[in-house]
Amino acid sequence: MLERDPRRLAAWGGAALILVLLAAWYLARSRPTASAAPPPGAAAPIAAISTAAPPRAERVVVDVAGAVKRPGVYRLTSTDRVEDALRRAGGPTARADLSQLNRAAKLEDGRQILVPRRGRTAAAAPAGTAPSSGAPAPVGEPIDLNTATLEQLDTLDGVGPSTAQKILDYREQHGGFKSIDELDQVSGIGEKRLAALRDHVAV
Repeated sequence: MLERDPRRLAAWGGAALILVLLAAWYLARSRPTASAAPPPGAAAPIAAISTAAPPRAERVVVDVAGAVKRPGVYRLTSTDRVEDALRRAGGPTARADLSQLNRAAKLEDGRQILVPRRGRTAAAAPAGTAPSSGAPAPVGEPIDLNTATLEQLDTLDGVGPSTAQKILDYREQHGGFKSIDELDQVSGIGEKRLAALRDHVAV
């Protein structure tokens, strides 16, 4: 039986040990870690749940009145602005005072957008309500048929509360007055009363 060199045996044993350690290290590196794949039912990654859908645009109805070319009730969306409502109404007239309006404001359902003439004050009120405080117009200044309240119309000669309400009803049904002559379409106002009112009202 051949004698074995103890030093050679030790070298072979060391080499075998190194191979075993290298194999164990390689297997440990190639094995997937527990955090690589979440267990079933685990919460979704943050990146997947942080993406929110944009807000939906809702339908709104606004009343555009005053110094615009086509006063009336218009249907837009909640993402539209006052500027979009003015554009739908044909744009402002030459006498409009846009400095009193926030044209970048978003629209709200049931709101009235009043475009004032120069020298008048704009207001915005829920649909169906009076757009201003009800104070009478300054003496000598014509009353605007498209923005006047019932109290202001009641101050006109020959126009009582009943006729004033009929004027408001006509304005709401037809999207405003486009000319003073339309007053003769209101029940209770004939040619004579229209002639008397002509110098005291405006559109």
